[in-house]
Amino acid sequence: MYLIDSHCHLNFDGLSSRLPEVFANMEANHVKQALAISVSRQSFSEVLAIAEANEHIFATVGIHPDDKDTPEFTVEELVAHAQHPKVVGIGETGLDYYWCKGDLGWQHQRFADHIEAANQSGLPLVVHTRDAAADTMRLLREHQAHAGVIHCFTEDVAVAKEALDLGFYISFSGIVTFKNAPDIQAAAKYVPQDRILIETDSPFLAPVPKRGKPNEPAYVKYTAEFVAGLRGDTVEHIAEITTDNFYRLFNKVPRLAETPQSV
Repeated sequence: MYLIDSHCHLNFDGLSSRLPEVFANMEANHVKQALAISVSRQSFSEVLAIAEANEHIFATVGIHPDDKDTPEFTVEELVAHAQHPKVVGIGETGLDYYWCKGDLGWQHQRFADHIEAANQSGLPLVVHTRDAAADTMRLLREHQAHAGVIHCFTEDVAVAKEALDLGFYISFSGIVTFKNAPDIQAAAKYVPQDRILIETDSPFLAPVPKRGKPNEPAYVKYTAEFVAGLRGDTVEHIAEITTDNFYRLFNKVPRLAETPQSV
């Protein structure tokens, strides 16, 4: 079986200048595919170029919620970009009350536009939420979001249940391996096996034993190993179910025909 990194930023400093090495490390650790995430108009161009040049990389289109003044995509633009064969999701989108304060009507509207684009295109949402779980879930309900993932999950079991009840998947980053993350670890044990994903969010949030170092897609294996231990499972089974879940959610990504025997 093999692993997939469901959320990374290959165009960011620390990764973009060393992609051949990053890809070689992925291969050495049986990480066969990765999803490169858009956070701005400029980054969309960058991640799409990486995806177009590399068969095993796919991209999303979207605007991160943390910058009020960044140029927007219209709903129509998002839907149009979603037609590209290498664009498989809408986002990263959502709400962030940690970095953003005051009147956040602009952030709510941006999120609503992305939900609408996902609903129109049929692609899943990649949702960022930080210190904003209640409003994130409320807007997903109100705008009838059809499918997606709460990426880099940092909430508790109650929020996980709410997201699951909305039909969403839950993705765990290296944060789940940190000693000060008992609520996230409880959620990682709670999420059913047909809804769990793993990611790096690289170049950020490297898992133990790489904590404090630049993260990269190859390190998703450490998150897989930790989650397996939490759940009393094998890493091979975690690789299998998270890979199956990735393909089910991001169903434009072609499943690889050949798989290695183990991770």
